Amino acid sequence: MSEPIVYGFPRSTFVNIIRLILTHKGVSYGFHDLEPVMGKPEHLALHPFNRVPILKHGDFTVYETSAIAAYVDDAFDGPRLTPQDIRARARMNQWIGAVNSYYYPYMIYHVTHERLVFPELGIASDEKVVAHALPKVETALSVAERELAHGKNFLLGDELTIADFYLLPSTFAFSLTAEGQSLYPKFPAFCRWRERMDNLPATQTVRAAVPRVP
Repeated sequence: MSEPIVYGFPRSTFVNIIRLILTHKGVSYGFHDLEPVMGKPEHLALHPFNRVPILKHGDFTVYETSAIAAYVDDAFDGPRLTPQDIRARARMNQWIGAVNSYYYPYMIYHVTHERLVFPELGIASDEKVVAHALPKVETALSVAERELAHGKNFLLGDELTIADFYLLPSTFAFSLTAEGQSLYPKFPAFCRWRERMDNLPATQTVRAAVPRVP
């Protein structure tokens, strides 16, 4: 079967989750930039809700990041990123849901976009949006800190899982803001996790291939 193709745009947090997982597993893949046709028929034929990423593998097409990540882990050789233990798997899926609901919206949509993306477009930051988000971000970081305390290497312990790759891009993008640089030192276990993740070969490969700003 032909190699999979990731559809999206390079600066997408969720697209880079999939790129990290594919790279960590050693899967060769193609990338198709949809940014020029976002919202147009070519894009909507792949994702009717006007989002990214999308994965195409032969005659199979799937969207939604968590579904793609699960498919990639099951369909391809390489290090397994899904725990066998059902409770550990539930914890992994809990983290995936938390990133979708609590980390990404406040770190990226409400702070990083306001601080980094909108100014590129000539749009002034909305300070009320940032101020509302920061306590939510601090709560999220506190949760991660508790989970990573007591010498845990990764979110589920010593086992690297999809959950770690799911959280990483949001936390990286937020680190590029002044708010992230101010908050992160308050959470040393979380910072050690970030350093560990940053040093993975997959992370370094993907970072070298895409723009640094989300």
